[in-house]
Amino acid sequence: MAAITVGELVERAELGATAVAGQRGLDRTITVPRIQKPGLALTGWPEQLHEGRVLVLGGTEIDYLSESERARGVGIETLLASRPACVVVCRGRIPPEDLSVAAEVHGVPLIVSTLVTADFIAAVTAWMSDVLAPSMQLHGVMVDVLGIGILMIGKSGIGKSETALDLVVRGHRLVADDVILVRRHGRQLSGRGAGILGHHMEIRGLGIINIKDLFGISAVRESKVVDLITELHDWDGHAEYDRLGIEDRVETLLEVDIPKIQLPVRPGRSLATLIEVAARNQLLKAQGIYSARAFRDQLDRALATRPEGVPHDGDAVE
Repeated sequence: MAAITVGELVERAELGATAVAGQRGLDRTITVPRIQKPGLALTGWPEQLHEGRVLVLGGTEIDYLSESERARGVGIETLLASRPACVVVCRGRIPPEDLSVAAEVHGVPLIVSTLVTADFIAAVTAWMSDVLAPSMQLHGVMVDVLGIGILMIGKSGIGKSETALDLVVRGHRLVADDVILVRRHGRQLSGRGAGILGHHMEIRGLGIINIKDLFGISAVRESKVVDLITELHDWDGHAEYDRLGIEDRVETLLEVDIPKIQLPVRPGRSLATLIEVAARNQLLKAQGIYSARAFRDQLDRALATRPEGVPHDGDAVE
């Protein structure tokens, strides 16, 4: 399971966070991308606080803890008994001295953020959700064609990179080549580059080229939702290929079903053109327009209304 250390949270400049106590616990891990506000738990009310979470205290909570020694004692005991990953005080408020001492004793990082509570919660939740999202790595190429994110897969040397380069020349955008990091966000997958290759591409005979430098910033993007998987494979003269496209195929990645097509590769086939058409067809499907099914329905209606004994234009006449 992916994890974030509290130290990594403190290092995020946009969170405006500084550890003021309990620094020896900065290696504590956060495994759940959700924060908690203690609320009534500070009063001793049996509200469940979950272990390993980020606890956030706003102005109201700090004011409450500052009211009396008894309130501080109960509140601090409740907070630290839940074994949080860290405690964050927002709005730049100075934590009560008792809280700082207890955090130091228990080795729980006490962090002060300059952000208001709502802004801190939104920023840290978005960051943690991205980093802790279920993920996997695939060998392939990710491109953005007409706004459709296409993940090309297939064996090494089948022509994925060359096809992607042809698409870039036509004005489409490269997301990543070679190793693709796929992350799940809800029921949606996104793909981006993994490792140091970035927007470079390996073309056999040319070597490593930089797409951003060659074609400009508009030819690349950092990440894209995976809308379609395209599998390239060698042409097999004995195989039965889909010639109608009525049934939709899917591939399941990270428990999410993604539409999938298979494109056989052989000399004379323009894979870039086929992928462009596949992207346009996917756009139509997103609008509820299925060309193959519409043709099938039109054919069924024509056959149903044909008078008995009258040959169809395509029927053989002896």
